[in-house]
Amino acid sequence: MRRLITPAIAIAVLAYFGFHAMNGELGLVGRAMIERQVAELEGELELLTAEREELVARVSLLRPESLDPDMLDERARLYLNLVHPDELVVLRPAAAQK
Repeated sequence: MRRLITPAIAIAVLAYFGFHAMNGELGLVGRAMIERQVAELEGELELLTAEREELVARVSLLRPESLDPDMLDERARLYLNLVHPDELVVLRPAAAQK
């Protein structure tokens, strides 16, 4: 019976570490979950990077040294719904604008 105690303890220790190597947080199953999260976050990073680049490009158009007066006038008229007193306004139905 004494000869079986050491191998039984060794097998129990190996089984414990083997189980956690497969199912632990950093085991094979956990690694697959981490890789999936990394892929999702990389996709989100690409979207946010593209959005940031677009915003940087739009902001650069509003800098005083590169400000385009025509673009500023066009945006102000569009957002504020204003016209000059000497301009003629042609109103179109909403369906015709598409």
